[in-house]
Amino acid sequence: MPKIVDKIIPGKPFYSFEYFPPKTPAGVSNLYERVERMGRLEPLFVDITWGAGGSTTDLTLELSSNFQQQFCLETQMHLTCTNISKESVAEALKAAKANGIQNILCLRGDPPKGEEKWTAVEGGFNNAIDLVKFIRAEYGDYFGISVAGYPEGHIDWYKDEPQISKDNYWKDMQYLKEKVDAGADCIITQLFYDVDIYNQWVKDCRSVGINVPIIPGIMPINTYGGFDRMVGFCKTKVPKAVREGLDAVKDNDEAVKEFGVQFVTDMCRRLIQEGAPGLHMYSLNLEKATIDILTNLGMLKDKSERRSLPWRARIQADGSPKAAEDVRPIYWANRPRSYMARTLHWDEYPNGRWGDNRSPAFGDLTNYHLGEIHIVDEADRRAEWGGDLASPADVHAVFGKYVDGKQKRLPWCCALDKETEGMRANLGALNQAGFLTINSQPRVNAAPSEDPVHGWGGPGGHVYQKAYIEFFCSPETFTKLKGALDGHKTIRYSAVNSKGDYQSTAKGGVTAVTWGVFPDREVAQPTVVSEEAFKVWKDEAFGLWNTQWKSLYPAGSASAGVIQQIHDTYYLVTVVDNDFVNGNIFAPFSDKFNIATNWLACRARAGTLNKDKVSECAGYRRIKIRRTADPAPCRPPGRPWGGGACARRPVVLPAGVLDRHEIRGVPCRAAAKSSVPAGG
Repeated sequence: MPKIVDKIIPGKPFYSFEYFPPKTPAGVSNLYERVERMGRLEPLFVDITWGAGGSTTDLTLELSSNFQQQFCLETQMHLTCTNISKESVAEALKAAKANGIQNILCLRGDPPKGEEKWTAVEGGFNNAIDLVKFIRAEYGDYFGISVAGYPEGHIDWYKDEPQISKDNYWKDMQYLKEKVDAGADCIITQLFYDVDIYNQWVKDCRSVGINVPIIPGIMPINTYGGFDRMVGFCKTKVPKAVREGLDAVKDNDEAVKEFGVQFVTDMCRRLIQEGAPGLHMYSLNLEKATIDILTNLGMLKDKSERRSLPWRARIQADGSPKAAEDVRPIYWANRPRSYMARTLHWDEYPNGRWGDNRSPAFGDLTNYHLGEIHIVDEADRRAEWGGDLASPADVHAVFGKYVDGKQKRLPWCCALDKETEGMRANLGALNQAGFLTINSQPRVNAAPSEDPVHGWGGPGGHVYQKAYIEFFCSPETFTKLKGALDGHKTIRYSAVNSKGDYQSTAKGGVTAVTWGVFPDREVAQPTVVSEEAFKVWKDEAFGLWNTQWKSLYPAGSASAGVIQQIHDTYYLVTVVDNDFVNGNIFAPFSDKFNIATNWLACRARAGTLNKDKVSECAGYRRIKIRRTADPAPCRPPGRPWGGGACARRPVVLPAGVLDRHEIRGVPCRAAAKSSVPAGG
């Protein structure tokens, strides 16, 4: 259901986000990252504005197309009548359809900069009604069409007056009805801060026969100055309590944000309680206030229920002959845009089993048609990882900072996913030891499909994952690790260097690492490891060392030489633990390397873990666990209790917790009693 109006479900309030085209390449780069992060919140749709007179035409089309095709976000593109010919509008609509966009917001638009009065261009459109009629005449029902609504009346009706007259209010209402009668199927309102005004306006809309969904437009309050300028420009009515509250803290930016978040939260809560179908958030290309408001409303809790797959599924346009995509290799988990670009022009997508990709209709995964849709700005890259390097150890330290949350990104990945948070300490230890991790997932055994972290696929099911780690390491480290991996029968590895030398203990070309079981459906296995795909990913993974890192340094410099050495000699390694019930993917690293990556991986029956007190002491970690009424003793698989420098005693865990989670334990380095056994 690509059309917004078809996606709105009565009684299930949604949220959507609006963005505008930035003015600089660095701003565009930052917006892409922000939209990708906010996309994980599962908005019903996003939209992107259109500059006056088509001043951002190309960028609006680029952003809209990439949001739709590579971010897999239902995207609504704005289209205005200001300084744009009918031919240019026709070209924009043609490009939108070619890129899978099926939602358009039709606006007359503001006067061009420097002009007070709006006038139509010769051969153009006079207003949004003309634009809606044109789209319906040319494309029939293909596009979902939204139009703007003004609860306080359009500003053109009362530019020189404090508020709109009663007669003009109803003229504006009739004009809105004409837009709907012309073919609009949804209304998004101008910003407002008085809920009573909005509610009365909605009643008036219904009274004249406007029956399409009306979505309130919500403008978070980020700064006092920004708020003052916006409400002044739009002549928005501000309740007395809001004005007084903001005036009292206007010189304190943090207090303004805090007041704004609380006020807008209360306003939105009332809107939803009184029947608003959802909230259209005018983000102003910012995220914190918007996320804080939605968090306060409790609207982010069920986002996992809206995830059809662990990754954002490709949107199929109405009438598309292609089967829906439902399986991908795990290697692009942190670079989904790259994978989408590679597969954009495939005639078909793998469905059910990745092994079916041998069909000629699926195309060649190596066909990288679009390249990067953006590259992180050089100044940002230099700030994140562009320091001088004397040896590979300096690179290891950069990776460690990323895992510790002290830097935002690496060339291969942005911020860690929430499901990886529980692995953070062990991943940090691996990086310090020279295992440069770029992708991972924990094991999951029958987590409810509604789980806020691991859930996907809709309610009523259970989801599973095999633990997975992907990293670069030196050939010496890899040789040492292989000896340890050979002693763990459930663990498989694949490794390749930049020259293409490939080694693997995996049996068979494709293995599922994520799957789910749901009522009245076949078992879904949306994420796999594949030898063929891994060898393709290898070129991209190694290439990023040079294009995103080495390029920051002068040719022939010591730092450039360190990166080139890693590119030329290191292996890219994937490790999969097939025991998703009792497995411990970190055990081989503990066996062979003197690093603190031991994990308790016990299994019990049912219950939850409370890790509310974790303390560091004398080189080991003590985890105090709240007992339950039905405790079940655990021990590290295959290891006896007792012996060694530290006491190893049974740990009483809440029943069943480790069907889904792994608990960290760092080995003792002194003879001390710990509630986590050494080597656990």
